[in-house]
Parts: sequence; C-alpha cells; structure tokens
Amino acid sequence: MKTSIKLITMLLFCNIFFFAKAAETPRPEYPRPQFERTDWVNLNGEWSYTFDFSQSGLERSLFKSEGFDDNIIVPFCPESKLSGVGYKDFINNIWYHRKIEIPQTWDGKNIRLNFGAVYYTAEVYIDGKFVLRHFGGSTSFSADITKFVKSGQTHNLVVYAKSDLRSATQAAGKQSLRVNSYGCNYTRTTGIWQTVWMEPVAVTGLKSTQVITDIDQSQVVIHPAFYRESGNTLKVSILDNGKVVGKSNVKATNNSIVIIPIKKAKLWSPANPFLYDVVYEIINKEGKVVDKVNSYLGMRKVHTEGNKIYLNNKPFYQRLVLDQGFYPDGIWTAPTDADLKKDIELSMAAGFNGARLHQKVFEERFYYYADKLGYITWGEAASWGMDCNAVETARNFLGEWEDIIVRDRNHPSILIWTPLNEAWWPDQVQYPRFAADLYEISKNLDPTRPVNTSSGGVHILTDIYSVHDYEQNGERLKKNLYNDKGEYKQTTPNGNTNRGKSMNIGFNGLAQVNQFDFYRYPGDIPYLIDEFGGIKWTIEQQKNPGDSWGYGNAPKTKEEFYSRLEGQVDAIISLKDQVWGYCYTQLTDVEQEQNGIYFYDRSSKFDMKRINAIFSKTPTSDK
Repeated sequence: MKTSIKLITMLLFCNIFFFAKAAETPRPEYPRPQFERTDWVNLNGEWSYTFDFSQSGLERSLFKSEGFDDNIIVPFCPESKLSGVGYKDFINNIWYHRKIEIPQTWDGKNIRLNFGAVYYTAEVYIDGKFVLRHFGGSTSFSADITKFVKSGQTHNLVVYAKSDLRSATQAAGKQSLRVNSYGCNYTRTTGIWQTVWMEPVAVTGLKSTQVITDIDQSQVVIHPAFYRESGNTLKVSILDNGKVVGKSNVKATNNSIVIIPIKKAKLWSPANPFLYDVVYEIINKEGKVVDKVNSYLGMRKVHTEGNKIYLNNKPFYQRLVLDQGFYPDGIWTAPTDADLKKDIELSMAAGFNGARLHQKVFEERFYYYADKLGYITWGEAASWGMDCNAVETARNFLGEWEDIIVRDRNHPSILIWTPLNEAWWPDQVQYPRFAADLYEISKNLDPTRPVNTSSGGVHILTDIYSVHDYEQNGERLKKNLYNDKGEYKQTTPNGNTNRGKSMNIGFNGLAQVNQFDFYRYPGDIPYLIDEFGGIKWTIEQQKNPGDSWGYGNAPKTKEEFYSRLEGQVDAIISLKDQVWGYCYTQLTDVEQEQNGIYFYDRSSKFDMKRINAIFSKTPTSDK
C-alpha cells in the first residue's frame, strides 16, 4: 500500500512538473536589448492555427476567428519540431489566433504590438478589424493597436501569413525551393518565427535612435526620432559601470541632434568589448518622466584604406566563419536565448574572431551577445531565391534591406553590410541598377560601415571585392586567388572567373558592348575570400554518408582533414598583402550539408585545440 501511494505521488509530481514546464513561455527574454522598455507582455507560447492551402481564408472570414482547431507554439515556425507541428511541405498560407488582454495600467498610453519577424507577408487583425500589412520575412515590424483595444479587456488577435517561395519575388535565403532539402538548401521557415510582444508607449515616446560613435573627436552623435513631437525634453545619459560620463538635454523633436563628448573613451574591440550603458528619458513640462528606454553603445570605428580594413584606425584582419543560424529543432529560431550565445562561444573556441551571418537576418539578441563578447559580424540578407531582374523583386527587397539596416545599425559588432550573395544574374541593365541602388541605400542609411554589395558575385558599386573559391588544395587555392603574374581572381556576370583580361560578354543571345571592365577588381579596395573550405567530414555519426553534401572529396582520416585545412588557411594568410581576411565554410553542419567544424547538434567533430591553433593564425602585419 505504501509503495502504491508513493508511486501515485511520484506520478502526480511528474505530471505537475510536466505541465509547469509546458506552461513556461518560450523565449521569454526581451527581444530588443538595445532599445528596452521594462513594461511589456510576451505573447509567445500556445496559439491556435490553421493551414489555408486553398487560399480561401479571407472568403471564409478567418480574420474574425475566435480560435482555430489546432495548436502551435510561437515563436517556432510550423516546419519545426519545437512548434509542435512539424509540417515540412510548402505552406503558402497559415492563420494564427490567440487572445490578448490589455493591462488596466496601460490606460492612456499607446499600445504597440511588435513582431520580431514573420515570413513572408503578414496581415494583422484584432476582433476582425484589419490593423496592418507587412512585407518582408526577415524584418521586425510594429503596429499601433491603441484604437482597436481597451485597457482591462480581452481581444482576439489574428495573424495571417502568406509565402510564395517559388515566385522568385521574395528573398528565400537557404530555404529549399524543392519539396525536400538538398545540397546547401534546407528546411523552410513560414509564418511567425521570432518573438511577439506588446508594450505601452507614451504618445510622445521615443521611436528610434541612430547612434554614431565618433572616436576621432571622442564624441557620440545621436539622431532621435519620436512618435509625436511635443514640448518635452529628451535627456540622454551615458554611463560607465553605473557612473555618468556624459549627458545632454535637448528638445524632443525630430530636428534635434544629441552630441555628447566622451573623455578618454574606452574603445570597443574583440580584445576589449567595452560597452557603455545609455539611458533615454523623455521628460514633460512638469518634470515627469513619460518614457524611458535602456540601451548601450560601443565606441568604435570601421573604415577602409587602400586594400585593408581598419578597426579603430588600426589594420584588422578578419578570420570569419560562415554561420547560417539553423537549428535542428527550431530551424531559423534558436530554441533558447542561451543557444544564441553558445554559437558565438563555439566559434571563438574554434579560433575565429567573427562570423559572416549567411543568408539570414539574425535576431537582435544574437547581435547583443556579439556586442558583449567582442565578436565581429557581417550583416547579410536572405537574398537567394530572387529574380533580381524583376521589378517586383527589387521593390520587395529594397524595402526589406532598408528595414534591416535601420534596425541593426547601432550594434558595434557589425562591421560590414552584405545585401547580396553570389549575384550572377546575366542582365547588364536591371541587375547593375539594382546592385547600385542597394549600395547607395546602404551608404545613405549608414555611412559608417563598408558595403560588400554582392559576396562572391558581380561587383557593381562596392567597398570590398570578395570572391568565393572552394579549391581544396592549398597551393592551387593560392594561385587561384593571386597568380604569378600578379592577377587576381575575379567574377564575371555569368558566374565564371577571369583574371582581368578583356572579355566579350553576351547576354540572352544578343551582342553586347563589352562591359567587363566595370566588374574588375580596381586594386585599391580590400580584397577578401569570404567563402572557402567547406571540407566534407562524414565518417563519424553519419547515418547516410552517401547522401551528405560538402565540397571536394571527404578526407579519409582526421589527420588528412587537419592537413588540408591548415594548407588552405596557410595559403590565404601568406597572401596578406593581397587578401585581407577570410571566411571559412562553415560553423556547423546543416541537415545534409555536412562540412561544419561542429556537428548540427553543436557537438564537436574534431580536436578543438588543433582547430583553434589553425584558425588563430594571423598575418605578421596584423599588429
């Protein structure tokens, strides 16, 4: 009898523990650490949903729904295991629903409904009323829902997400355009895939800031923007470990510029990733703080001179790894906040000083940890899958790229912007126009960073000339990049390589004026190999090694792997006067692409001390 009672007690405890764990909010942390308000409500967790394969949901008035039949865990996409759904075929339409309750204490403030990201087009409804439509699967957006809700009441929130991945008009990144994953294309992400949250904001609250750290003049320059201008005052305080080291009060208008001198500024760098805390307060005429935002900044400068990239006015050699940000259980969404930090720590343990964040816009909390840990990043868009000659594609992508830069430009860890990857589209009119527009938009929105307009692709306007080369032999790789005649490898509009000699290039069967000179490496900007390696390793922990994908023939032993890897890295470093930095493919395996330094589950493949010794090598000129 005692045994039975004990067993029943244990079962009850286990059930209570299970339901308690199930009730926990996934990804509970505030998603925007560089622009943080303390009063907010996380809307992650269980929502109801329904697929809409016939695209008849609007006719059936699903926007008026008070709940669907099936449940999904937000912010995980329906393709993922963590969502509780795991449907991996194409999803062209999906509807979400959940109840939202507006706290009584939010009365008198504007209510902002925020989305980290929804792939691809999102429509938002409250109690059947249309609120907002957003285009772009990788960017954050916000809706003012004040007129649709009432404090102390509960409302029906419906989100309709649409995706036409194979239309070639939207940025897909590494999402597979086939039913199944293949090669270097993987499981898709549809619908809500980042945190959803609400927060109250003063009617005259702070909307955004652009922060420029001017280390040459030892000052910080801030351009604030407000939801509504008023007679209020914006107070900005910059703190070093709790001590105010700079402050300024200005009128809370969109014309105001905040300039704060910082004496003996502590510079941010990988060696010393020091961050100043920043507090923004909007104070009304009665002296009351009506809005407060907590932030931070890193004092640093990046620029190019000649063929080198400089950090804080010193040549800085980048040893990057390609990070695609996929997770076995969450696909594009990290299972936990700790997983974001862990990926950076794994990369640093392998000897890299940063990452090219590849074909995905990473969430802001990843940049937060990069900022804190001193980890260099390149901000990139999910550009694959687009027809860059199409007008609608350009319209979609230009707007999304603008949002990406505006959201992330205050993060000190981001050194380079890279809107496109391997853009080889054979069009001498629309593609050059598109690429040039991307460059100009990038520089207009953020003049403080170099732009690598098309990584490994056709360069129109660019601050960096980058190439990709997966030659597995180190000596041949070296000759590919820079040969005995002093010629650089260069990419032509059709994706082939050329040594800079004159070419007659024809497109679509029509004779064209030779424009190859337009795409040549000019010789006075940094030249980088930002994809190489990709060495396949399939001997261990592989169920179907014949189905795996990587570059070259897989080494037969780990010693052969180390030798091949070191040969490639040594070859690149030896060209320190010609090639100023590299990016190795890649940090982890991703599904069938098994050429990572780590396995897909982040476990180690190799002796990481030996791996670190290889990737920690630095050209002697990097002092």
